[in-house]
Order: sequence, then C-alpha cells, then structure tokens
Amino acid sequence: METFWAVASALIYTPLYNALIFLIDILPGGSVGLAIITLTVIVKAILFPLARQATRTQIILKKIAPQIEAIKAKYKDQKEQVAEMLKIYKANGVHPLSGIIVLLIQLPIIIGLYAVFSRGELPQIHPELLYSFVPAPDIIQMHFLGFFNLSERSILLAVLMALSQFLIGHISFEAPIVTTKPGESLKDDIMRSLHIQTKYVMPVMFGVFAYIFASAVALYLVTSNIFTIVQDLLVKRHIRAIEESK
Repeated sequence: METFWAVASALIYTPLYNALIFLIDILPGGSVGLAIITLTVIVKAILFPLARQATRTQIILKKIAPQIEAIKAKYKDQKEQVAEMLKIYKANGVHPLSGIIVLLIQLPIIIGLYAVFSRGELPQIHPELLYSFVPAPDIIQMHFLGFFNLSERSILLAVLMALSQFLIGHISFEAPIVTTKPGESLKDDIMRSLHIQTKYVMPVMFGVFAYIFASAVALYLVTSNIFTIVQDLLVKRHIRAIEESK
C-alpha cells in the first residue's frame, strides 16, 4: 500500500502541486485564488475529451433506453437479452460501460487536484516537493477578491458550491426513464430515489463539505462545477445539433 501511495504521489500529486506553485509564482501578486482557478481550468480542459465522451455516452444511452426496455420485455433468456442489447449498442457506436470507464480515468486526477488544495498547507511551501525548475514564490497572497481568505472557511463559497451542485444535478443528471409507478418495481424505485438524492440532497452535502474545509478547496470545487456546467451545456448542444442534422 505504501508503494501505491508513493507512485500515486509521484505521478499525480507532486506534478499538480508543482503546477500550483509555478502558477502562484508567475501570476500577478502571487494570487493563490487565481492560481487555483487557472490550474482547475487547465486540468478540466485537458480532461475535456474524456468528459465529452462520457456526455455523449449518457445522451445515447438515454436515447436508446426505450429499445433496451423493449428487448428486456421481449427476450426472457439472459443470453438473448445481452446479444440483442449489444447489437443496439454497436449500431449506435457506444458501449454501456464506456461512460463509467471514462469517469474512472478522470477520478485519480480529480482526487489529486483536491489533495493539492486540501493538503497543500498554503501559504507554507514544501520545498522538498518542488522540482528543480520550480522556484518558491516570493509572494503568496491568500486573500482573493479583497475579502476571501483562502486559508479560512467561507460561507459564501459554500453557498455557491451548493447552488452550482444543484445546477449540475438538473443539467447533467437527467431523470431516469422508468416504466412503472412507485411501489411496483424495486429497481425503478431505487432509480427514482437516487435521482432525487442527486438533485436535492447532494447539493446540501457538498455545500456543508465546502464549508468544513478551507476556502481554497471550496474555490476549487466551485470553479470545477462552473466549468462542468458550461462544458455539459455546450457538449450536449453540439451533439444534439449533429443528431438533428442527420
């Protein structure tokens, strides 16, 4: 386990930490806030192709959901069901697990980015983690926009986090297609419950989470959510425009 964390630190945490310190050094006034926003946007932009693929998969799976339900109703044999569903997936150029795989690829980087902001202990610098070509900044400005102290908690950023997560729940996670009424199907009831929790419970949880930790973490989370909202709207608009033009 120690070897695993050492490798993860060397491949993910340390490069991201150095990128943050480098940005603090070159940005005006040594602004930690600007560095956090810049690094978050850069990483999200690098991961954009993966996120686009996940969004495309989500749209297509929702589109072909009625066909999948029809196959389940028509074929009772499990092997026949799988065979017919795979034909539908292949015809639409998507694999049902591709979205999950894409998210799993992104997850270590997202966790690493969070670790940089939560464990970085700014304004303290860890010189033992810095690469030889990354200098320690002469100025580290923890105040952002004049009143955010990024080493302390912020109720405003916590509220922004909750609101942005609420928007993600309504924009990114569309309602699941169910064919039964409440109480008729345990599976569909679970899907309904998860959908409600995603849209209404998670924003509150993330808002509390953002308040518990320092504002640096909250600023990262808010920036990441805003980028995700804009990205999701643009990607879905582009993909649907392509579908409509066919």
